[in-house]
Amino acid sequence: MRKLLTLTTAIGIGVTGSAFANESVMSGIDDSKQWVIQTGDYKNQRYSELDQINADNVGDLQVAWSFSTGVLRGHEGGPLVVGDIMYVHAPFPNTVYALDLNEDGRILWKYEPQQDPDVIPIMCCDTVNRGVAYGNDTIFLAQADTTLVALDAQTGEVKWTVSNGDPTKGESITATPMVVKDKVLVGISGGEFGVRGHLTAYDIETGEQVWRAYSTGPDEEMLVDPENTTHLGEPIGENSSLESWEGDQWQIGGGTTWGWFSYDPELDLVYYGTGNPSTWNPAQRPGDNRWSMTIMARDPDDGMAKWFYQKTPHDEWDYDGVNENILVDQEIDGEMRKLLVNFDRNGFVYTMDRESGELLSAEKFDPAVNWATHVEMDPESDQYGRPQVVAEYSTEQNGEDTNSTGICPAALGSKDQQPAAFSPKSGLFYVPTNHVCMDYEPFRVSYTAGQPYVGATLSMYPAPDSHGGMGNFIAWDATTGEMKWSLPEQFSVWSGALATAGDVVFYGTLEGYMKAVSAETGEELYKFKTPSGIIGNFMTYEHDGEQYVAILSGVGGWAGIGLAAGLTNPNEGLGAVGGYAALSDYTALGGQLTVFKLPDSE
Repeated sequence: MRKLLTLTTAIGIGVTGSAFANESVMSGIDDSKQWVIQTGDYKNQRYSELDQINADNVGDLQVAWSFSTGVLRGHEGGPLVVGDIMYVHAPFPNTVYALDLNEDGRILWKYEPQQDPDVIPIMCCDTVNRGVAYGNDTIFLAQADTTLVALDAQTGEVKWTVSNGDPTKGESITATPMVVKDKVLVGISGGEFGVRGHLTAYDIETGEQVWRAYSTGPDEEMLVDPENTTHLGEPIGENSSLESWEGDQWQIGGGTTWGWFSYDPELDLVYYGTGNPSTWNPAQRPGDNRWSMTIMARDPDDGMAKWFYQKTPHDEWDYDGVNENILVDQEIDGEMRKLLVNFDRNGFVYTMDRESGELLSAEKFDPAVNWATHVEMDPESDQYGRPQVVAEYSTEQNGEDTNSTGICPAALGSKDQQPAAFSPKSGLFYVPTNHVCMDYEPFRVSYTAGQPYVGATLSMYPAPDSHGGMGNFIAWDATTGEMKWSLPEQFSVWSGALATAGDVVFYGTLEGYMKAVSAETGEELYKFKTPSGIIGNFMTYEHDGEQYVAILSGVGGWAGIGLAAGLTNPNEGLGAVGGYAALSDYTALGGQLTVFKLPDSE
């Protein structure tokens, strides 16, 4: 308990027992030698205190060892390290490996689910999985077919399984679970199939469902108290979701929860985002379509909502809303604030008070963004908190069967789920971005359970007046709302970033380059070409006194779906195939973990 008490004192957790997070996860987060959670910590900062690899010597990195996953589809997420064991996952069929770090990755055990391949066609954007979770000596795997599996971390033995959804209705899972206290939280995917989104909590020891909070629908099913749940500081009122949909559309309304979760142990609140409304044809679903496209703050004990903020009401562009919420404590106007920072698909970065849900700022983080002029920040305006849409780029105002052209960003956003990093040392956010625009033509579509419910044709291409590339890796100062530096890339930067106390930031490219840059200037310090395009997330750990950096490579995901699934029609892959057609000139399919370290000292 000494380590736990030291940690809780340091971050100011309350003294009541209900406010404590899961001890096994918290103690692992506090030990920078390990990487026990996909996001690095509960704050989603993806920052490591390790500094053996630093800006002066990172150029000497070399490959220490590598490991093939045996799967040739998109590899998102990354490995975990708990003690002397590394846990590596793969895309469908979602194989999990436990590797012995004392023997350069010898396989201790392997778990390979026996899933029905019929789930593959309902996974909209490749068969990706964003990684396993850890807690109480258990590895938690959320399979594509929605099965949540608890595995003994030492042996791989199945402790329990539970079904979180129904693939015949288009429900699947791509996101990592998160362990909080005595529960494991898991979301659901399938917004392109009319799935009604929800977040569900299961008992960590038994797998029993504790609560489920839907993104849309009646208050009792959303776990909302209409007088005590707020939006921009005001109570949301009774059945606020129902009033924003036509008829019973909320039942197939999307708002899925396939992104990242974060947690503040002091406030005892979980934060996450909800996805796009269904269908992509906005004319078929009048209203704000609450609460799709929303940041939600909830009590992890009972799931009750504290506050919501809808970033893109009545989404007309598939801008989703599931990107990670990064929790930081920074001074604003002379006052230290508990902040939540969200780099959204729609091209705006939102800074909020994470206790109250107050919106503090909303700025464009890509100058190409044109679908809205700004977010209204005047609390006295009836448009407060809403993006001000430009009519020319409104897919609804232009009408069904009309091709709206030159919309920036494209549906995959100025940034998709690929997570940013934050360095408390530099005070900067390091953000992988897409510099991509689109043409968007909505059409009428009918709902059939288990069938695509999209209703739009898209094509994507690089933003105009740019370097000709489709991505940038940027450093962003949230206190000033300004970009400090930007590194252009030929293709979208689809990897998760990692910042370290060694003043180094790591990211990867779709061509397959692992890159290390200066946290202060962005100067490239090292790069290495891995066997396949990188859409995974960087992590670091220490073993036997040496620091390692690891990354999964394996091209795929939405940007690489053409390569991953063998698609050639430019409009396939929800418009991405044509936009990234040139990617096949630079990389091929793969599935490999590459682990780097400094040379042994003589």
